[in-house]
Amino acid sequence: MHVKAKTLAFSGLLLALTIVFMALGSIIETSTLFLLAAASFFVGIVIREFGLKTGAAFYIAAVLLGFITAPNKFYVFTFAAMGFYIWGIEAVWRLLEKRPQMPNRRIIFWISKYIIFNIVYIPVVLIFRNLLFSMSVSGVVLLGVIAGGQIGLLIYDRAYEYVQGHMWGKMRGRLLG
Repeated sequence: MHVKAKTLAFSGLLLALTIVFMALGSIIETSTLFLLAAASFFVGIVIREFGLKTGAAFYIAAVLLGFITAPNKFYVFTFAAMGFYIWGIEAVWRLLEKRPQMPNRRIIFWISKYIIFNIVYIPVVLIFRNLLFSMSVSGVVLLGVIAGGQIGLLIYDRAYEYVQGHMWGKMRGRLLG
């Protein structure tokens, strides 16, 4: 496998920023989710610039380095879930992009987003409920948490689309030009 120097250097820079954001999430507790989401957006940038394979390598490296360097390992798991979601939706997007004749691609894409998210989110909420909640919760509260996660996904996904479309679109030419 031949890796270009520019790809390696830029990915390394984004990897360093990802690790810094993960570590800052442990330090600045009030902005943890914001910082972890921002860190996971770098996975999407690498995928869009260099492809799914490089994005997967970047994602794995970020998770491994996060476990080595981040003070709070629980936040690394959170980043891993967010990064997996980003990688998954980018993979689905590329798959659908190759099939322009497929009807309802936009609906399929949105359904895929919720499937990928819930493959990670629902088992975590159910299996680690004692870790997530300080006391025993009822089934109704658990359903509320799952429904709240769906709303959270919508916000997270809109933020990701904004970062990719507007912020990264403007900065891209300056950094990679």
